[in-house]
Amino acid sequence: MKKNVIISLADSNYFELLNELVDSIKQFNESNNTAICIMDAGLTDDQKSILAKKVDEIKPADWDIEVPDFKIKGREWLKSQVSRAFLPKYFPNYKKYLWIDADAWVNSWEAIELYFKGCENNKLSIATSADRAYGRVLRAEWFLGSFARIKSQNYKHAKSSGFSEKIARQVALKPHLNIGVFALEDNAPHWKVWQKNLKIALKAGKIWGSEQIAMNITIYCDGLPVEILPAYCNWTHINGMKYDKDQDTLVEPYLPNHQIGIVHFAGKNNDQIRNDKNFISKIETIDGDIIDKKLRFNN
Repeated sequence: MKKNVIISLADSNYFELLNELVDSIKQFNESNNTAICIMDAGLTDDQKSILAKKVDEIKPADWDIEVPDFKIKGREWLKSQVSRAFLPKYFPNYKKYLWIDADAWVNSWEAIELYFKGCENNKLSIATSADRAYGRVLRAEWFLGSFARIKSQNYKHAKSSGFSEKIARQVALKPHLNIGVFALEDNAPHWKVWQKNLKIALKAGKIWGSEQIAMNITIYCDGLPVEILPAYCNWTHINGMKYDKDQDTLVEPYLPNHQIGIVHFAGKNNDQIRNDKNFISKIETIDGDIIDKKLRFNN
């Protein structure tokens, strides 16, 4: 029995991305000792047949917390915002659970090892949306010359999701935890606290982003332990990557140009890459050249 598992979810529209994620995991020999499980939020029978040859289990995703139909509007893929907080229920008997969004792919097994190592001793293993290469992490509205009103993603989401002003202020200036990739042990206390906060967020706010603000509150307000990993473990600033021609790999833009562990096409800025496997991006090499390169896995 494999002790560790990597889990993702997709509908039929995200199948190609999900399939690439699975292939990127299986390119590493180390993956032979790690289970891969898939949550089905609307895959076709043919798509599930293709995946079944590569992964350990496929199970249908549920609405583990009741959500009004008017919020769902037929978007079954939104189950990913809810079901990831219940992974041990779907796939029991594993020790460590690593979630990776379907629109990501693994470029280096080092990141996988760090996530599994980081979640030991009942800690959440996760990266943030802040990094030296990412630029601005907060927005400010300036007025009266030298005064500014800070605009925080955490604050905005906390308030719109029904949390108190006190809680919203507690998380406002904290580094935003990106729940698109995270790891937890099976008996970590985070699961129940996260589910509690997720119920609050789903009742008052939108489904999209509910699981993320719920986890940020779990860490920053409820005080559960966390191991924050380097940004290269969940790299979302796609335009900010560089390419190392000698090593034939994507790297961080600044020295020591560490290899990107997981490439994550999160956000509207990456719609073109998500929607077109053959989309060509302009990317700078560490030697200063500009080259054309496809950034999806196996391109």
